[in-house]
Amino acid sequence: MQVADRESEIAKESEIFKNVTPDSPMKVWLIDYVGEKFQQEMVRFKADTGKDYEWDGSVTVEMVVDLMAKEFPEFVLALAEENFIRGYRQAFSDLEAGQEMVKAEQDGQK
Repeated sequence: MQVADRESEIAKESEIFKNVTPDSPMKVWLIDYVGEKFQQEMVRFKADTGKDYEWDGSVTVEMVVDLMAKEFPEFVLALAEENFIRGYRQAFSDLEAGQEMVKAEQDGQK
């Protein structure tokens, strides 16, 4: 996953860059799985470029999302669709509320 804004303070505090805490059996499994896949990519990277990649062994939410998008795209798509629909509904709700406020303000000025 490529996040456009990595340098701002807001981006640095984003959930996407936080390490995943293994506080449930599923998270333990998922962290191990993503870590193993990442190690394989590091070996491939070194073979292709001859360079080492420094990694402290932690797994971030971004790494999990990236691997899920590659290996289980249907799951990620379902989350994205739901998020889009909720955002779309919220936008219409906000628009209606804004129109009501404008109407109330106009009615109050008459």
